[in-house]
Amino acid sequence: MTVLELRNVTWGPKRAPAILHDISFTLAAGEVLAICGANGAGKSSLLRLLYRHQAPLSGSVLVEGRDLWLTPARQAAQTVAAVLQEQPTDFALTTRDIVALGRLPHRQGMGPGARDTAITEAALMRMDLSHLADRRFGTLSGGERQRVMVARALAQEPRILVLDEPTNHLDIRHQLELLRLLRGLGLAVVCTLHDLTLAAEFADRILILDQGRVIADAPPDEALTEATIARAFQVLPRIDRTGSAPRFSFQLDR
Repeated sequence: MTVLELRNVTWGPKRAPAILHDISFTLAAGEVLAICGANGAGKSSLLRLLYRHQAPLSGSVLVEGRDLWLTPARQAAQTVAAVLQEQPTDFALTTRDIVALGRLPHRQGMGPGARDTAITEAALMRMDLSHLADRRFGTLSGGERQRVMVARALAQEPRILVLDEPTNHLDIRHQLELLRLLRGLGLAVVCTLHDLTLAAEFADRILILDQGRVIADAPPDEALTEATIARAFQVLPRIDRTGSAPRFSFQLDR
């Protein structure tokens, strides 16, 4: 079932050239899409369209068949959750307080109910944060903060999960654990990844942007070709496909 669809989407700041051009793709429940490309290719701009931070200049962003910008904000927040690179300031909140914020779109009445509390605790446990639940957010390491933000998104119970470089700040083990978790959620997952090896190993599809245009949208073996990587990143790539997952090496093209 298609959960997310972009139809011929273009976006750019006011009175400036467009950054994204004619972007179209669909995403099904349970599918993981990795967005790759060089710095400035438009990856973060594309994500902002998906979690309703900025509206397209033309085209449509459809969530479960409905235009995202015609959907009430509360309902949209019940469907789409985002984990961004910019983490919130502390505000003296604990880890549990931060994760509980994910329940705000669902709350009925003034405070959290028993269901909200149970879902918050389950998200803490799923991200291995229960032992840090009462620690102030500002005292955590960068990797721990990243896991807290993912837990907050899980507490939101979305159908679509949008993540901007989710493996940043994480050590190797937690990178692998997080990506395995994302694959097992049954959600439509869209994430940006710099590491092509991780993208190739964990994504069902890879969408590659070059100067705001889609130049590949296919399973990893088809999207991550030497020609496409050379065009997107302006490097000379070599791909070793002798192992269970491809390994990439790069040289400058001049």
